[in-house]
Amino acid sequence: MLYTIRDQNDSWLHRIQEDPVRPHIPAHERIGPNRDIFLSLDGQRVQAITCVSYHSDIPSDERDLFCQDPPRVAVFYTIWSYASGAARALLFDAVDHIRRTQAEIQRFVTLSPKTDMAHRFHIGNGAGILRENASTINYEYHLD
Repeated sequence: MLYTIRDQNDSWLHRIQEDPVRPHIPAHERIGPNRDIFLSLDGQRVQAITCVSYHSDIPSDERDLFCQDPPRVAVFYTIWSYASGAARALLFDAVDHIRRTQAEIQRFVTLSPKTDMAHRFHIGNGAGILRENASTINYEYHLD
């Protein structure tokens, strides 16, 4: 089941501190206008978590993640899993949800660390490298 954390009082919000990709980003910066946190739940068990911010342009580093511009691009900036295959399923469930609820979103990209794990994950799930930045890589999903 896809679940969205909507506010600072959500009982699942404490799981953000387990983020292995960007643990330094505080929970209060991940929630708000143009931002979502999605969880994949199996009953009361978290299977995977991803954080998304929405932009008019594609950010090249973390400093650009939390601007308030009119959104056209969904930027997945962290994803992690507690069960095999759950991150992949969550990514595609989140994309489906965004497509249904935010018609203005036209592109789905990542702001990923330059790691072999991120590369294998995104390439293996059908993304292509859009742009290599100084400390990150933007992968783009073409999911038509």
